[in-house]
Amino acid sequence: MSETNVSESVSSPQMDLNDPQDSAEPTSNVIDNDHSRSSEVTAFTILMALSVSHLLNDTVQSLIAAVYPVLKDSYALNYTQIGLITLAFQCTASLLQPIVGLYTDRRPLPFILALGMGITLCGLLMLSVASNFPLILISAALVGIGSAVFHPEASRVARLASGGRHGFAQSLFQVGGNAGSAIGPLLAAFIVVPWGQKSLAFFSVTAVAAILILLRVGAWYRAHLAERVSKPVRAVSSPVSTTKAVMAIAVLLCLIFSKFFYQTSLTSYYTLYLIETFDISVQSAQIRLFVFLGAVAVGTFLGGPIGDRIGFKAVIWVSILGVLPFTLILPYADLFWTTMLTIPIGLILASAFSAIVVYAQELLPSRVGMVAGLFFGFAFGMGGIGAAVLGWLADQTSISYVYQLCSFLPLIGLLTILLPNLHPKS
Repeated sequence: MSETNVSESVSSPQMDLNDPQDSAEPTSNVIDNDHSRSSEVTAFTILMALSVSHLLNDTVQSLIAAVYPVLKDSYALNYTQIGLITLAFQCTASLLQPIVGLYTDRRPLPFILALGMGITLCGLLMLSVASNFPLILISAALVGIGSAVFHPEASRVARLASGGRHGFAQSLFQVGGNAGSAIGPLLAAFIVVPWGQKSLAFFSVTAVAAILILLRVGAWYRAHLAERVSKPVRAVSSPVSTTKAVMAIAVLLCLIFSKFFYQTSLTSYYTLYLIETFDISVQSAQIRLFVFLGAVAVGTFLGGPIGDRIGFKAVIWVSILGVLPFTLILPYADLFWTTMLTIPIGLILASAFSAIVVYAQELLPSRVGMVAGLFFGFAFGMGGIGAAVLGWLADQTSISYVYQLCSFLPLIGLLTILLPNLHPKS
């Protein structure tokens, strides 16, 4: 039984407003709402467990980018090689996530979450002892595989536990990941930089803690599937035609390209840009990266609940195009204003992803896992390709030129005008 059927069998006022079939049968809705009143309460324990495990998972993942200055000095790496490390990590995640999501749409695997974290643990331990560039690439690829297994299924369970508040659930799940990404640079600044590459092994404790949490989540998921398997479910179709749905997915992928190509310019090269442009220390640069990633974490949490209230299309409009004035100013700012500008950039830009994922899942309600895998995977892929391309471009020109060029990427947000309105709040 697929998660889509499970999750859509949970009724709530939010879901009634979003589903055209519901609005056509108001009498049935009242009965259905009365019958499932107890199911309207979000499973906060599971959502928090997923958010915490996402935090732990992405803390480990963020150490890869955060340790770039150490690896660059230790192995005399250039910008292109730094980009290839990101590419190895993010392309394995990108290619595998849609496949994992498509498979688990048909065959849910409750304990695959813990398995994914186990693969991440192996990659982390290998990275701590890697003695050459090829081994670093293999280690990064293993962490990417773990990510590919974790994200689509965790997103599915978050939707299952949402009680109909899909935007809130996605945001709570994703904010854990962004918080972990923000913590990574601080840990790198105060542990990895002083103690070196081998200190990465210390963070295996983090991965083990995530595995233990995800084993409990898997047990809940298995029990929930067993409970729901005998209950009748209502099939849910797309609110728009197949042609419109395909066009809208293509537009959303373009917006993901814009968001993550720009975001990777900061997550992968911001510390190196600050060190080269303003001649500050590695630790000072890592702290400023933490400021940006902290803003990303806050923005991620805000996007979903706001989308639940005003519609996800409106959030997409603001979050992609609204960041443009700040990105245009950033390459010409001094150190203080560079730091300050990354705060609204992180807040506004990050609010898009939860809205995009939930909007896409509403377009294709029978393919929840595949949609999550597609968008998480494409996001990782764009981040990886962006890191490699921007690293090569920085070697050919300068890191400052890269930021000047990337500042125009949010203009792609104008494509949002092509997205259909799915319901009155979209």
